[in-house]
Amino acid sequence: MSSSPPDFGSRVRWLGHRIGSTILFAEVLPAAGLRAKAYARLLRLDKPIGIWLLLWPVLWALWLSSAGKPDPHVFLVFVLGTVLTRSAGCAINDYADRNFDGHVQRTRDRPLVTGQLDPLEALALCFSLGLIAIGLVLTLDQLTQKMALVGAALLVTYPFMKRFFPLPQFYLGAAFTWSVPMAYAAHTGTTPRMAWLLFIAGLLWTMAYDTMYAMVDREDDRKLGIRSSALLFGDADRFIIGVMQLMTLYALWLAGRELELSLWYGLGLAVAAIFALYQQYLIRERKPEDCFKAFLNNNYFGMSIFIGIALEYTFR
Repeated sequence: MSSSPPDFGSRVRWLGHRIGSTILFAEVLPAAGLRAKAYARLLRLDKPIGIWLLLWPVLWALWLSSAGKPDPHVFLVFVLGTVLTRSAGCAINDYADRNFDGHVQRTRDRPLVTGQLDPLEALALCFSLGLIAIGLVLTLDQLTQKMALVGAALLVTYPFMKRFFPLPQFYLGAAFTWSVPMAYAAHTGTTPRMAWLLFIAGLLWTMAYDTMYAMVDREDDRKLGIRSSALLFGDADRFIIGVMQLMTLYALWLAGRELELSLWYGLGLAVAAIFALYQQYLIRERKPEDCFKAFLNNNYFGMSIFIGIALEYTFR
C-alpha cells in the first residue's frame, strides 16, 4: 500500500527547518564565533604573557608566606583571581584608551577600535569579571577583603593615570604587586615586613619590564601626549632599567637571607640575573621589536625565581 504524499503544511515545516538550519550554520554560528574571538582579544586571552607576569609575584608570596605549603583554597582563589583581574584590567584599559589606540601601530586592531565590540560591552565585561573576583575574595578573611578593595581601586584607575601622571609604570607596579601583601594576609592574617619587601621587589620588577614595553610605543606616545617611563627617562632608560633590575634582585636576596633560603633559591636568583642581562642586550639599540622581546623574556625572570623558591622548600 503506497503512502500518501506529504501535505502542504508538512512541506512548509520542512522548508522552514532547512532555512533555519542554513541560517544557523551559515550566519549565526560564524557571527557568534567572531564575537567570541573579539571578547577573547579584548581580555588578551590570546596573549597570556600578562597573566604570567602578574602570577609570578603571587606565587612567590604564596610559597614564602606558607613555607612552601600554600593552602589549596587560598592558592585557587589567588590564581583564579589573577586571571579574572588581569582580564578585567584589559577591558577597562581598552575602554579608557579607545580614542588613542587607533593612532598606535601596535593597538590599532583592538576590538573597540575596529568596532567589533561596543565600549559599553567592555565596561559590562569588566564589571562582571570584577563581581566574580569579589565572590572569590569573600571566601577569605576580612583583612584580605579590605586589601582587595585597595587593589581594585588601583586596577580601575591605572588606565587614566597615563593622561597626567609622569610615571604611570609606578602606579601599575603597585596595582600588579598588591596581591603580594594580600597573599600574606590570606595565609598569616597579617602583612609582615617580609610582605612589603617582596612588594617592593615586585614593584621594581614591574616598572622595569613595563618600561621595556613602553619603549615599544615611545614615539606614538610622544605624539599623543601619553605619559610613560620611557619618555620620562629618555636616554637614561637602559641605565634606570638596569638599576631597577639590580634593586629587584637585591630585595629578593634580602628576603632569602631573612628566611634562610640557600642553594636552590640562590640558583634561581642567578638564573634570573642572567635573563636580566639578556634583556639589557636586547634593548641596547632601543629597537621596538627587540624591546618587546625583552618584555616577553621577563616571563622567564619571574619563573626562575619561583622555581628556585619551590625547589628550596621541596628539598629542605
